[in-house]
Amino acid sequence: MRVQNTMNLNKDQAQHIASVLAEALPYIQRFAGKTIVVKYGGNAMTEDDLMASFARDIVLMKLVGMNPVVVHGGGPQIGDLLKRVGKESEFIQGMRVTDTETMDIVEMVLGGLVNKEIVNLIHQHGGNSVGLTGKDGNMIMAKKLKVTKQTPGMDVPEIIDIGHVGEVERINTGVIDMLIKGDFIPVIAPVGVDAEGNSYNINADLVAGKVAEALQAEKLMLLTNTPGLLNKQGELLTGLNAKMVDELIADGTIYGGMLPKIQCALDAVQGGVKAVHIVDGRVSHAVMLEVFTDEGVGTLITAR
Repeated sequence: MRVQNTMNLNKDQAQHIASVLAEALPYIQRFAGKTIVVKYGGNAMTEDDLMASFARDIVLMKLVGMNPVVVHGGGPQIGDLLKRVGKESEFIQGMRVTDTETMDIVEMVLGGLVNKEIVNLIHQHGGNSVGLTGKDGNMIMAKKLKVTKQTPGMDVPEIIDIGHVGEVERINTGVIDMLIKGDFIPVIAPVGVDAEGNSYNINADLVAGKVAEALQAEKLMLLTNTPGLLNKQGELLTGLNAKMVDELIADGTIYGGMLPKIQCALDAVQGGVKAVHIVDGRVSHAVMLEVFTDEGVGTLITAR
């Protein structure tokens, strides 16, 4: 005797699920075997439901044949631990002043606490991941970031020392390639190292962009706490190319904190990455929506 399942889908629900799966199929076929670098940060990294949806998205990408690589930030977590140990956070031009003691805490938080939390989250949702910092295999070779300040009346700019804050010199992809070939998901903390063994705290967007360039990734996705790039009327802009972005910078549409993220996107597409997506990480399953659907939830930037 057949027992009727009271949880059966009705016709409309079934049609909706079928249409969603049908829409995803061409994207799965198109991106199978391709590398997609995802910069993980903001609300998506601190709210439990968004953290779970992010992990599920990354695991799903891997299961259908894509090669996700995660680069994460951790600014709020660093600030919290500094406060707990009685050390004030100081910022110059939006960058955290990082003396030797602060750098130790940065490495503890990024390479330890945050990195392993993400790895564990991916494992909980059925994926296999390995956590790294840029010091592993000399993956992120860095140099000290030079910060200057020009004020009226100064003949030459003032050089400001903000400590162990770095920029990327090069990315060695050997460890990442090995993990991808071994069917693991790399999870990378943005800590670099120079030839003398000095550690550097590096902006996670910048690291994600350089990793995407080095891997010649199909996509770079930058999760943010905004809907994407907005025009002066507050409307979402998408389908942009490098020339259009330059015009938006020139007319003042892109300014302030969005400028470094946009510059990272431009550098990536000009360095060979096929497309950059600036994605609203406050939307549940934002990564999945951007990869598997026609609409997406952010701004798309391409070279041409």
